[in-house]
Amino acid sequence: MEDSIGGSSSNDNNIIKEQDRLLPIANVGRLMKQILPQNAKISKEAKETMQECVSEFISFVTSEASEKCRKERRKTVNGDDICWALATLGFDDYAEPMRRYLHRYREVEVDHNNKVNLQERENNSPEEKDDEVFQLSNRGVRF
Repeated sequence: MEDSIGGSSSNDNNIIKEQDRLLPIANVGRLMKQILPQNAKISKEAKETMQECVSEFISFVTSEASEKCRKERRKTVNGDDICWALATLGFDDYAEPMRRYLHRYREVEVDHNNKVNLQERENNSPEEKDDEVFQLSNRGVRF
């Protein structure tokens, strides 16, 4: 089944396949199962309904964030834009936990990148280490 954006246009560029518009149903079902008791069964219709709802919700929030970026002449939507959109659209119960998650995610990402960089430096040959120190000292970094 295919949907057409923009009404009766027959232009193939405007056709979005359902599989591209919706989250994968297996992922939706897996998330639904996590919150239910182990012996609970979920009908195909329930999974499809939830798939439609969560996909629409994500599109709604992303569209609001994208509009903000467009007005600010930015091309990239970031996590802060999503948090802003959630709050603007009245989803305050989601916005604050999302801000905390985003903050924590960024902290973990910085820690991870620092560890990877340190490991790379430790694995470099002595010549590479000397070259790295030279490059850093030319950038004003002092040891």
